[in-house]
Amino acid sequence: MSGRKGLRFSADAAIVLALAETAVPFAVSPEDEAERWVRVLRLHGQVGTALQALGVGEAPLETPAQSPAARAARRRAATDDVVGTVARRAARLAIARESDTIATVDLLFAVFDAYRGAFDRALYIRGTTRDELIEHLRSAARQPR
Repeated sequence: MSGRKGLRFSADAAIVLALAETAVPFAVSPEDEAERWVRVLRLHGQVGTALQALGVGEAPLETPAQSPAARAARRRAATDDVVGTVARRAARLAIARESDTIATVDLLFAVFDAYRGAFDRALYIRGTTRDELIEHLRSAARQPR
């Protein structure tokens, strides 16, 4: 994936990507994709633990009613591999922090980069913010194990 020998996904990150591969391509818009990322990230790893601690619960997949023409106009092309793009960005982040393991935190920051405001909105709808999530992850990282 990145050209770095030995780079691998943690078990939790691999599960998140597998779930994303089954959910994200069926989204009707980038905002819907961001919602689906929140759903899969909240289930696994450090990011899942942080999201759950912040009170981000399971929410049904709900997309605002739109006409078929509006959905088609906002949908990505079938050839777009947004999950692959996020995975590659996460790999670059893991390499930058000199790790051989791509973690859910790397995926989170890759999603931040890919979705920007759409992901921030998805968090806000669930009662938290990017800043609160990052602070919670920082605090958890400082805790003795």
